[in-house]
Amino acid sequence: MTYFGSFIWLILLIFAMQPLIAARWLRAMRASKIAAIQKARGSRVIAVIHRQESMRFFGFPLARYIDMDDAEKVLNAIRTTPPEQPIDMILHTPGGLAIAALQIARALRAHPGRVTVFVPHFAMSGGTLVALGADEIVMTEHAMLGPIDPQINGMPAASIIKVATEKPLSEIDDQTLIFADLGQKAIAQLKRQATELLRAPMAPEMAISLADKLTSGRWTHDYPITVTEARELGLPVNTAMPQDILDLMALFPQPVRTSTGVEFGPRRTPG
Repeated sequence: MTYFGSFIWLILLIFAMQPLIAARWLRAMRASKIAAIQKARGSRVIAVIHRQESMRFFGFPLARYIDMDDAEKVLNAIRTTPPEQPIDMILHTPGGLAIAALQIARALRAHPGRVTVFVPHFAMSGGTLVALGADEIVMTEHAMLGPIDPQINGMPAASIIKVATEKPLSEIDDQTLIFADLGQKAIAQLKRQATELLRAPMAPEMAISLADKLTSGRWTHDYPITVTEARELGLPVNTAMPQDILDLMALFPQPVRTSTGVEFGPRRTPG
């Protein structure tokens, strides 16, 4: 009975430690792949990859976004990169805090070496703002960027302004008027900041026009800007995505769920 009880406890301990062991193995694999990419490209690789994560032991989903902690770490990485060394940023994110994204974008734009942002799947909102700081944006064929229009209390600033403009003043509550005022300021500020980021590779008039399109709320906030449309807008986009970048993305797996809605057969090999 004693041996059996010890065996059960050993099994429980192994199950409890398995997520920790798997996480450390993944970190080691990521570090090895990043080192290989850096060696092959002669660059400094910075990965900003936000998956939905699970709390250890409990499994509650946690959404990840660009935050001030991300900005602090990325700025430190950029600061410790030799001025002449290229930076390759791998970006996979739904967005996040505008101030954090803007800090990263400005630091990338100020880096003397060439900066390339790789978008394997999507870089929306704040992710697109970060990408504006690059000399080159590399996307897969079906990857997407998104508008960077400000959101006020979870609502599009442009839509709040429209309501405040079109409704009679007597029918608008104070909070909406305050949000509309904040929205006007936020759009003007972000348009100016985006223009500054775009001005280096673009003519001033083109930079102002593109910044206006991205910030004015002409699209919904989740509107997918495809490779073709990004090129039409004048962004420096190409689709020469290295396989090593996609391999690195595979080392940031989505947490395992009890079931999945996607399954597919093995890849065919020649011969």
